[in-house]
Amino acid sequence: MQGPDFDLDFKPAHGEAVPVADGVQRITVNNPGPFTFHGTNSYIVGKGSVAVIDPGPDDDAHFRALMAALDGREVTHIAVSHTHRDHSPLARRLKAATGATIVAEGPHRAARPLHAGETNPFAESSDMDFMPDIALSEGGRVEGDGWGLTAVMTPGHTANHAAFALDGTGILFSADHVMAWATSIVAPPDGAMADYMASLEKLMQRDDRLYLPGHGGPVTDPGAFLRALRAHRKMRERSVLERIRAGDRKIPDMVKVIYASTDPRLHGAAALSVLAHLEDLVEQGRVETDGPPSLFGDYRLVPGGAG
Repeated sequence: MQGPDFDLDFKPAHGEAVPVADGVQRITVNNPGPFTFHGTNSYIVGKGSVAVIDPGPDDDAHFRALMAALDGREVTHIAVSHTHRDHSPLARRLKAATGATIVAEGPHRAARPLHAGETNPFAESSDMDFMPDIALSEGGRVEGDGWGLTAVMTPGHTANHAAFALDGTGILFSADHVMAWATSIVAPPDGAMADYMASLEKLMQRDDRLYLPGHGGPVTDPGAFLRALRAHRKMRERSVLERIRAGDRKIPDMVKVIYASTDPRLHGAAALSVLAHLEDLVEQGRVETDGPPSLFGDYRLVPGGAG
């Protein structure tokens, strides 16, 4: 199976409330970039009392757009999928304006401790000030007037990543775990490939009919898309093993070949993705390195372990 058929046909309509399902509106922040596509999607769920999912960065124009779209409706909950700065900071301002309760898996944390001498390349992208009013675990639920949201824990992109199922509809707000326009970034130490793959498998056991992601347009055939994402990640894993088998020992050398057709602005993220795969491969006993896996390590196949 080949990788996913990504859908880049998305009109963001920045600042406008766009109906995307019965009782669901999307407002896209005007923060386009190589990691955000056309911008971060915030969602308003409900018709009477409502929830806001992923209010976004602390952006004045987006705050005004959200308040205009809410049009005086009561906001009972603010649900945050994860704590990257393009998703969570506006939650505090929105709570102050509406009195809503902030719910999420928890504050920001890395998937693993930093190794000696290691820095977190995504530290400035993380909302370290975020703290939910209510910490949700798997199956945790909040509800309002005619709607309910159930938390589906999907660590991988971040350790605290959660998706939210809109009860009784087959709709999953998949945030940055599954997006139609691109694969999710899995960058240690914030994220972990083993967690990401386990979360993919978990979603494959569900029967959702529509994903509404954190960036870009909807995923309209989640089952097929998830299978293609899994195949894509397995293909990347094989590519890493092939580069080591061909003599590459350093991550930059692997990136030059594996990501030769990728926007050079994303090569730093690509290196972290290769590191995420190597962490997983070391844990599986298929690859070895001296000390903990790092961006600057030398990697070797374990005899008999890379098949």
